[in-house]
Amino acid sequence: MKFYGYNKCGTCKKAEKFLDGRGVAYQSIDITETPPPKKVLKQAIARYGLKKLFNTSGVQYKELNMKDRLKSMTEAEAVDLLATNGRLVKRPIAVDGDTVTVGFNEDEYKQTWAKK
Repeated sequence: MKFYGYNKCGTCKKAEKFLDGRGVAYQSIDITETPPPKKVLKQAIARYGLKKLFNTSGVQYKELNMKDRLKSMTEAEAVDLLATNGRLVKRPIAVDGDTVTVGFNEDEYKQTWAKK
């Protein structure tokens, strides 16, 4: 499993603690240095929708006025932007093959990752 997170993110720390506590192996990747590839982003969009992939509480989201810009962007343009700017991406993103989760919801993690 690849785990795209940020070491100063409290939500990422909770997700890692959950995975560690259940012995789930993962490769930790700093999302700010290495954003998820387009394939992973597209998988996440298929499951959650485009808006869920944006870190709407982040500084970059506000500085770039993404709330308004998203209205006129195509999905391809949004994916291009997310794939090049990890600070815009909602975190953490955990991916293993065709399975992906965005953010940390303990119930979702129990259903998705505790079984692996």
